[in-house]
Amino acid sequence: MGSSSAGRAFIGSFTSAGGRGITAVAVDRDTGALTVLAATDAVPDPSFLTVGPASEAGLRLLYAVSETSDGAAAAWEIGDDGLRPVGPVRSVDGSSPTHLALAAGHLVTANYGSGSVSALPVRADGSLGPAASVLRHEGSGPDTGRQAGPHAHQVLADPSGNWVVSVDLGTDSVRVCALDPRTGSLRLHGETVLRPGTGPRHLAFHPSGGHAYVLNELEPTVTVCRWDAATGRLEPVGETPVLPHDAEGVTAGDGRTYPSEIVVSHDGRFLWTANRGHDSISVLTLDETAEKPVLAAAVGCGGQWPRDLTLDPTGQWLYVANEHSGNVSWFAVDAETGVPAHAGSIEAPAASCVVFA
Repeated sequence: MGSSSAGRAFIGSFTSAGGRGITAVAVDRDTGALTVLAATDAVPDPSFLTVGPASEAGLRLLYAVSETSDGAAAAWEIGDDGLRPVGPVRSVDGSSPTHLALAAGHLVTANYGSGSVSALPVRADGSLGPAASVLRHEGSGPDTGRQAGPHAHQVLADPSGNWVVSVDLGTDSVRVCALDPRTGSLRLHGETVLRPGTGPRHLAFHPSGGHAYVLNELEPTVTVCRWDAATGRLEPVGETPVLPHDAEGVTAGDGRTYPSEIVVSHDGRFLWTANRGHDSISVLTLDETAEKPVLAAAVGCGGQWPRDLTLDPTGQWLYVANEHSGNVSWFAVDAETGVPAHAGSIEAPAASCVVFA
């Protein structure tokens, strides 16, 4: 691989299921191919990762949750020869954190088990301070097996950087929060309630910043919402299936499909979803209104139980972390149709996410 075409990415995985922890991989930008460089299992179950901007010292940093019952987050410096821990591993004061994001000088985590969101200050050297605040969600949903209480599944900053948005599977809602950059205090600004029993899991914004798409886990649909960054208001305007009418689950024991991740193309023309059970990637097209996704195709995900779906920085390649088959597959995206074509895969036991540096 020529250095001119080399990039870097990281794969998160469940060490409790045989994963390597965090695996650093080289990326060939010309072919999409991944090559394993090194791995660390210093933190258990680093199921989701995010790459931060350079620190004041010019260092690139990687952050991970530790999806365990006592919940933690950790930081690493990205070096040419691997990852170096930066500062101590910090408790998030919540259980089973599944997702994390950087916002307003803090690392924010979505804690699935405790149904809460935590904010940890990011220090000048990139290390994490103790949790500054924890915002606890309240509520439940009609699916007594999955929605007996709140389950925060994702957290992210909106495109304006003024709001923190959290998606809660247990309460069928999306919360909009204000995060004080000085104190780390999280304040609930508003809550958008979605159709009961849909189980929202993850959300992605349209590149224009005016719409958001909520992927539902308990029903294989996408809820389209208008987003007003000026007022912090999220308004549902429609719902679209992500699977063909005749689709049947092939690996889920209950025969159902549980969508996991949603991605919007850089040009705003396509939506992709990863679908566990159906073990597929769905392609939905978007028109100029951005409000009417149309299911155009569904292709195999290159493995089993696709937990995460990631678009590379160029927009040419999609990567799928297939948790149960233990591999990461990559797909070339057709620029005209948005349909991904399988191009390769590498072994990655209990893979849970892929992020690019």
